[in-house]
Amino acid sequence: MMTNSTFHIMLQQATKAAKVNGLRAIEALEEASQLSPENFTKQLAENFSYPSLTLAQMIALRPAFEIISFSESLQRECVLLHSDTGINFVFADIFNQSLPSWAAEHIGGSFSTYLAHHADIAAYLAKHEEDTRTVQTAIGNVVITNQSANAIEELSLNMIEGDASPIIKLVRSTLYDALKAEASDIHLETAPNGLVIKYRLDGVLSQVGAISEPQLAEQVVSRIKVISELDITEQRIPQDGRFRAVYRGRDVDFRVSIMPSIHGEDVVIRVLDKQTLADQASGLRLDVLGFDAQTMQTMREQFAMPHGMVLVTGPTGSGKTTTLYAAISEINHGDDKIITIEDPVEYQLAGVLQIPVNEKKGLTFARGLRSILRHDPDRIMVGEIRDPETAQIAVQSALTGHLVFTTVHANNAFDVIGRFLNMGVDPYSFVSALNIVVAQRLLRMVCKHCAESVELSEKLKHLHIPPGVTLKRGKGCGMCRGTGYKGRRAVAEILVLDDELRELIANRASVRQIKELAVKKGTQFLHHTALNVAYQGETTIEEVQRVAHMV
Repeated sequence: MMTNSTFHIMLQQATKAAKVNGLRAIEALEEASQLSPENFTKQLAENFSYPSLTLAQMIALRPAFEIISFSESLQRECVLLHSDTGINFVFADIFNQSLPSWAAEHIGGSFSTYLAHHADIAAYLAKHEEDTRTVQTAIGNVVITNQSANAIEELSLNMIEGDASPIIKLVRSTLYDALKAEASDIHLETAPNGLVIKYRLDGVLSQVGAISEPQLAEQVVSRIKVISELDITEQRIPQDGRFRAVYRGRDVDFRVSIMPSIHGEDVVIRVLDKQTLADQASGLRLDVLGFDAQTMQTMREQFAMPHGMVLVTGPTGSGKTTTLYAAISEINHGDDKIITIEDPVEYQLAGVLQIPVNEKKGLTFARGLRSILRHDPDRIMVGEIRDPETAQIAVQSALTGHLVFTTVHANNAFDVIGRFLNMGVDPYSFVSALNIVVAQRLLRMVCKHCAESVELSEKLKHLHIPPGVTLKRGKGCGMCRGTGYKGRRAVAEILVLDDELRELIANRASVRQIKELAVKKGTQFLHHTALNVAYQGETTIEEVQRVAHMV
């Protein structure tokens, strides 16, 4: 900590520097101080005779959005909190002298004023926004109505607050909060007494709200049908649709699946942020997916082969397609003809011919793959092998001088072999075509903002953690919505085929024999790879247990 006089001099210098550099005075002062955010806030509070609050202290208090709204708090970089002693007004920019007086006008009574770092206020507001405060507000104000409205044009707080129809407000709030939370899917599940709202965040479903009136639930589902251009009178069969909205100036697609249930209709909405996907695709490489160095080296060697088959396997949502996109992005130098057939096309890749499957029009994976082979390709990506016909054509394509990238659903790299053989593919042809199998999963990462060291629980003592390893867990903060996890990374089990392995598979050797030989040749099982990530303090043992199914 520096002396008050030194800080005062720095304060004057920062004010002048801010005008020159185009920064806010508070930002220039923090940059010049070279203090940590916590120490900077303490120094600032001491000099201006304000008490200060940390993020952890703020999270322990309840927001007073009924007095100063969420949107106003976000706009003015402040927040009003309920405490045992009364109302606390928390702000960050000490140079904004008008803010406390503005707060006094809105509060209309006594309150205490605190300083906090602007990042902590942003994190606190993010936590409560991502905890679906707007959804909860909408739910609380919903009344039954038969009013219909036009398709969604824009998702914003101002638009949500201005919606006249509570049903429309609820739907828009749900979509808005899902985008803010970076949810991949929205689940609306019907129950005997209404509707449960869930988001899939980092691969895990989390309940964020509920509607306790069955009639309201029906109207929410009907609203989604209207904007998806589906039949609102049909409730007996599944329906698929899509709609589009604008969020922060960019287009977002929503794919809708409606399924009848015993209590009504369930809705799942897949979120496809086009701009985010485009940004990801433009910089998509294997090293941004989280694979370790050895895995990436092996994958790159195999992806550079002139012909053969690259198989990526894993459950739905494990990042298989993203890995293939990354592979294609790395080998796409403009010298080869690269064609993909996908269902649907998720990323748009420059210089790549991408064909969407359209089964209603007769364009299946098998038919599309046959046509691709007549289009003089060098590299082919098949989104998924679902049937024996597609499997046969893909193998033949790999044997006739093409490099084929594809995915298949299997639990691990070794189950892929049985999956193909069960589809009637000739074993010798299959192993001759196959270069590499990548079985991958996505691990949630420990939130860096609230990570702390932990001891291994009693039920996991049998894992025999190597000496010197420090395990970590996120205690929960505003940046991770209290989950302790923020972001995901890929881990993989790699099986590279050589002559010995090919001979075993062609002779239909047992899986145990194939595994033993693969391990001797350097294959590392998925749970071992995932454990190494935990040993590095990047994820938890519990997450490894959830994803990789350790015994």
